[in-house]
Amino acid sequence: MSDFLRRLTLLLFLLLAVPACAAEAPAPVRIGLTPVFLDDQATFVKAWGDYLELHMQRQVTFVQRGSYREIIDMLREGKLDFAWLCGYPYVVNKNVFRLVAVPLYKGRPLYQSYIIVPATDHTSRSINDLRGKVFAFSDPDSNSGHLYPEFLIAQQGKQPHTFFARTFYTWAHRKVVEAVASGLAQGGAVDGYVWDTLNLLHPELTRNTRIIQESPQFGHPPFVAGPSATGKMIGDLQQALFHMTHDPQGGPMLDNLNLDGFVYGGPALFDSIAEMSRAIEKQRNAASQGR
Repeated sequence: MSDFLRRLTLLLFLLLAVPACAAEAPAPVRIGLTPVFLDDQATFVKAWGDYLELHMQRQVTFVQRGSYREIIDMLREGKLDFAWLCGYPYVVNKNVFRLVAVPLYKGRPLYQSYIIVPATDHTSRSINDLRGKVFAFSDPDSNSGHLYPEFLIAQQGKQPHTFFARTFYTWAHRKVVEAVASGLAQGGAVDGYVWDTLNLLHPELTRNTRIIQESPQFGHPPFVAGPSATGKMIGDLQQALFHMTHDPQGGPMLDNLNLDGFVYGGPALFDSIAEMSRAIEKQRNAASQGR
C-alpha cells in the first residue's frame, strides 16, 4: 500500500471513530424580575419559566432582585438579557433598552398609581392632606411608587423631604400596602395593578387601606431587552408571551398574574412618564439653584 493510501485510510478511520458533535445548545435566556407580588410565588415563577422554555426552545432562568436598580445595572452590563421593569427605568434607559412586550390589564396596556392611607383615616382626600406625615415609597426607580407622587409634590414647588415629616422605601409594592395597613406609614404610593391584585388574593391586607387618589393612566410596566439580547431571542420571547392568551397552559398563568395577555404596545405609551420625569428634573434644578 502506498504512503498516500495509508494516510487516506488513517484519516477515514479517525473521521469514523469520532462521533458527530451534537448541535450546540442555544445560550440560556436570563430574565430579571423585581419584587412585585411575585416575590412569594416561587412555584408560579418556576412553572412560568418551564412554559417559556418549552415555547422558546432554550433554557430560561428568572433572576429576582430586591430593587429596580440591581436589575437595571445587571441588564445594562449584559448579566441579564431581559427584565420585567417599570416604565420609568425604561424611559431613562431608552437608548439602551428595547421594548419587547407590554401587559394587557383590564383589556388595555395601561395601569395607575394609587395614593393610599390606613382605612382608619376617614378624612384624607389627596396627597395634599398628607403634608407633614410619614409616607412610604416603594422604590426610587418606580413610576407608580415614587415618580408620580414626587410629581404631585413638585407641582407645588416642594420636594418629598420638605413636604413630608419622614419618608422611607419599602422596596416592594406589597410592602407599601403592609406599611400603610399596619400604620407604620400614614400614606404611601403603590402600583394600582398590584393593589388590585392583592385585593383579589389577599383582601385581608388591602381592606386595612383606603385609596384616596388615582393617577392618570400610564403605560404598564413592560418587558425590555438589554444589549445582550439578540433579535432571535427577542422575537422568541415576544411570541411566547403573545401566545399565552391562546394557550391552554398560558391562559391559567395569565389568570394567576391577573393579566389579559401581552402585546407589543409601543414606546409612545410611556411619553407621559417621560414628561413627568422632565418636569421633576426641572423643579430639582430650580430648587438647587435657589439655595
